[in-house]
Amino acid sequence: MGPLTEGELEIVGRVGVASNLTLVCEIAAPEPDGAPLRVVYKPVRGERPLWDFPDGTLAGREVASYLISEQLGWGVIPETVLREGPFGPGMVQRWVTSVDHRGGAAPRPDLVDLCAPGTVPAGFCEVLRALDGEGNEVSLIHADDPRLQRMAVLDLLLNNADRKGGHALEGVDGQVYGVDHGICLHAEPKLRTVLWGWAGSPVHASLVADITAFAANLPGAVADSLAPHITDAEISALTERTKALLEHPVMPVPNSARPIPWPAF
Repeated sequence: MGPLTEGELEIVGRVGVASNLTLVCEIAAPEPDGAPLRVVYKPVRGERPLWDFPDGTLAGREVASYLISEQLGWGVIPETVLREGPFGPGMVQRWVTSVDHRGGAAPRPDLVDLCAPGTVPAGFCEVLRALDGEGNEVSLIHADDPRLQRMAVLDLLLNNADRKGGHALEGVDGQVYGVDHGICLHAEPKLRTVLWGWAGSPVHASLVADITAFAANLPGAVADSLAPHITDAEISALTERTKALLEHPVMPVPNSARPIPWPAF
């Protein structure tokens, strides 16, 4: 048990662009001169109903996604717990302080970004071309970065239905983090992501080794840890996705009418 689980949440702000009620909170440091712990708090009562996900389950899916990331040993998702808060039970997650790619003497694109067609920077993949809100043609791009590719592989296992560009953050600690996993782990195929740049590429052998170890533990301890948060059918579907990826360790190609979430950012 630690401050993320037990510390009192003090609301200091709200994320206005989020679909569900998303509050920024601080937890006082145990030491008098220590810095407070900043977190994101999403109360269950603030979840917007969805037609294809059961009401009141998004916070638990965020926790289950974190547990899977940890069992894989990837650390993609910041520490996440389910606990009481000022507006009742909800998801509480460590805040990620991200790198400001636009500042400084040498600005560069974000991990997922837009650029003019034909100007894709070195080290980036072009996903598609589309029109922006003003009717100008743009390219959707993402970094060709192994830290981001690991996130894309995690999304396959999680069956992530909402990997937007703003959900991939490069932390000041050098890690790439994924946030907003409330609509993951459905039993039916739901994958929607902006990270299609590796479509058809083999999954790296080191990731396959991690997934193999995860698969061995999934029927026992892992499934037990997920059971409070997702259904038996959803755990079975996770097992089947894991098995399928090990049998054919290749990044999929889009095969649905809506492979990218909207809006993409």
